[in-house]
Amino acid sequence: MARAALSLGLVAVIGTLLLTGVDALTRERIAQQERRVLLEQLGQIVPVRFDNEPLDDRFTFRAEPWFPKGQQVTAYRARLAGEPVAVVLRFLAVNGYNGNISLLAGINYDGSLRGVRVVSHRETPGLGDGIEAEKSDWVRSFEGKSLGRPPLERWAVRRDGGDFDQFTGATITPRAVVEAVRRALEYHAVNREALFERPADDRKETGG
Repeated sequence: MARAALSLGLVAVIGTLLLTGVDALTRERIAQQERRVLLEQLGQIVPVRFDNEPLDDRFTFRAEPWFPKGQQVTAYRARLAGEPVAVVLRFLAVNGYNGNISLLAGINYDGSLRGVRVVSHRETPGLGDGIEAEKSDWVRSFEGKSLGRPPLERWAVRRDGGDFDQFTGATITPRAVVEAVRRALEYHAVNREALFERPADDRKETGG
């Protein structure tokens, strides 16, 4: 009986170790996939003129009221010969129709936008999902914009008197994105130097 119990115990331990190993491998593969996707997204909106590794030259922070509801923001910095070139901020538009919309905004050192991309969302297919670069060119309308171009009071969708298009049957989604991107630009305008002076986080970025 004792020998049988010992054998069963060994089988259980070995099974647990195998499952733990498989789980660790699965999580590592998922992390690698998320990192690859994030690299692709960053590559769409960061400038070609940089010689550092933005995924490693990054830090996370919170900053109300620019990024509301206690959200955690990640800043990825692009540099050339040690000099700041651009920063990509990962943050949330918190007023989407179906919840938060995760965004990347690439901002040149001079405050102009390199571009905006949607990381994830739960907006209505066929309506709010027009914010995706794969679904329409709407999100590319941010390229080259800044706080003065258009004027601050026109950083809104057209229905609200602004310069940005809304979608047919879906105003809330683009309104949320425009507002969130404007807030990100306002944060950059006030904190541009600090964004590049803060030390990078030690933890490796996984994209999750």
